[in-house]
Amino acid sequence: MPVEFISAINVNASNEVNGRADPAVDIGFLRRYAHVLEDGGFDYTLVPYNSTFHDPFTVAAALTQFTERIKPIIALRPNTMYPTVAAKALATLDQLSGGRAVVHFIAGGSDAEQAREGDRLAKAQRYERQEEYIRILRRVWTSTEPFSHAGTYYSFEDFVSVVRPVNGTIPVSVGGSSDEAYRVGGALGDIFGLWGEPLADTKQQIDRVAAEARRAGREDTPRTWVTFRPIVAATDALAWDKAHRILEILQGRRAAGPWKARWSGTDGPANVGSQRLLEIAGRKDVHDRALWTPTATATGAAGASTALVGSYETVAAAILDYVDLGADLISIRGYDNLDDAIDYGKYIIPLVRQELAHRAATGRRGQVVAQPPLTPEAETVGAA
Repeated sequence: MPVEFISAINVNASNEVNGRADPAVDIGFLRRYAHVLEDGGFDYTLVPYNSTFHDPFTVAAALTQFTERIKPIIALRPNTMYPTVAAKALATLDQLSGGRAVVHFIAGGSDAEQAREGDRLAKAQRYERQEEYIRILRRVWTSTEPFSHAGTYYSFEDFVSVVRPVNGTIPVSVGGSSDEAYRVGGALGDIFGLWGEPLADTKQQIDRVAAEARRAGREDTPRTWVTFRPIVAATDALAWDKAHRILEILQGRRAAGPWKARWSGTDGPANVGSQRLLEIAGRKDVHDRALWTPTATATGAAGASTALVGSYETVAAAILDYVDLGADLISIRGYDNLDDAIDYGKYIIPLVRQELAHRAATGRRGQVVAQPPLTPEAETVGAA
């Protein structure tokens, strides 16, 4: 299967660069953003979850009515919805979208954030619950007769759903960097999500997940999803100038203002993924071809926060390094979300796919070269 691209949907123009914190859904913006992603060649878009955010199921349902192809990835925390209800909601979304639904599980990386919605389980228990949850979902999607379940975290009798996924099931994604995440994701995930780390560290994580898949008796392994926050421009020099401007903004946002609640506390992040990013950032600023880590430090590694910095060609080549390592899905979302998504669709995605097509046709690697932009006169001739 060829490499696929993921973004993240935004319901309004607020982002980490402009500093807006508008809570309202902007239907016009959501529609435009969805069209930018679909027209730009993205295959999926993550619909994120946070205790303060909009309901991802509702946003995803709207997104599917604006688009024909892009697949929404619902971020789901098991504590927020009973598994039988989630199974029906996901299958309903799948039917509404013609078979495009995907679900990404978040066990919960912050005890404080989980407690905001009444979840006080310890981390190890949250992963145990997630495992039970995924097994229930899959049984709901495939069972044609009522069944009962008596588990550690869920118990019910004589349940059956008539709401079926279009293709019989729905892809399940699991993310994380802890031993528990590797175990559950390796055993049950169709996709395993990683944050952007150096190539050697990423390879270690891919190998860990594969080992857990084998330990669980699987003959296959989950597809690997790696997330970056690319900062791109026409030349490397321009991209680095842009990167340092963004870093200054992020450092300012952490200190005060409406975004302050997003940053980690003085004790540092509790989840292993964020701890890994901060440790990597402490080694040096730039890793491999283009991975830049000061953005992780500036945000307290509050989520996916490492950048790929450079010209369109440099960043496309850096993405291909991860594809060569074994990444199947590449998530690229910017700090200036809409404008960055436009650039990714115009420059980055075509360059990566052009090189992969060249390799498929010739069996050889080529040189990643951007096509020169069309002049207004050439665009007019092409349109004719």
